[in-house]
Amino acid sequence: MNIRISDIGTNSVGRIEIAGVSISLGAGADAFEAVRGLDFTILPGEFICILGPSGCGKSTLLGALAGHLPITAGELTVDGQPIRGPSPDRGMVFQQHTLFPWKRVRDNVAFGPKMRGLAKAERNRAADAILKLVGLSGFEAFYPAQLSGGMQQRVEIARVLINQPRVLLMDEPFSALDAQTRSMMQEVLLDIWSKIPTTTVFVTHDIDEALFLADRIVVMSARPGSLIEDIALPFGRPRSHDLVTEPEFVRLKRHVMELLRRPEGSAPLARLSPLGM
Repeated sequence: MNIRISDIGTNSVGRIEIAGVSISLGAGADAFEAVRGLDFTILPGEFICILGPSGCGKSTLLGALAGHLPITAGELTVDGQPIRGPSPDRGMVFQQHTLFPWKRVRDNVAFGPKMRGLAKAERNRAADAILKLVGLSGFEAFYPAQLSGGMQQRVEIARVLINQPRVLLMDEPFSALDAQTRSMMQEVLLDIWSKIPTTTVFVTHDIDEALFLADRIVVMSARPGSLIEDIALPFGRPRSHDLVTEPEFVRLKRHVMELLRRPEGSAPLARLSPLGM
């Protein structure tokens, strides 16, 4: 397994089709509809943020994309193949890291290749290459508890990327971090993504975060989560946090805030926002 940046997350794979997807949770009297009639496409190599109020079904949709939850209606595919269950082709990063506390950083990152039977020397070389990419060279022998929260999330991202997934799924991965570390991790993530442009679906309830990271923002309504608007962002790359003071950023932030304040149950807006609204 020779890890090369050009081999990971190429733009030829990772197309996600979400066609009329509804998801119900619970059973019997406790059953409820979490997501209703979502219908949009994510192109290979795109960075998409799913934004909406707490409880709107963002994480539920991500769980279905990961293969952890079944859909009730519609079709959910990656590169034309229906999602039937979890797969290393769809790597997941959670809000809290899932690192093994008894394993050193290198061994945590190399765990996936080890389970696939890769020789120790080769998986360690691959782990070291990914750790260098995420800015953690020199920390290979540390334990997770010896790292800061931001560094732990870098290890978590490295552990997913070493499996060379078609799709990277991120469920509010920076929400537990302090504001300064969160801002830094957003820039780190974009730097990693610029080198490994894996199709990325990032769930957040933070408007600034979504606007800073994404190519497009999918705005969801309150439960049952449905599509309010699919917004293509006009900002170029690479990006710095100076972007947040630009007039277009401020205007789009105001627009998204208005979308999220709409009365629950009101009709969705146009599917795609014109940039000159």
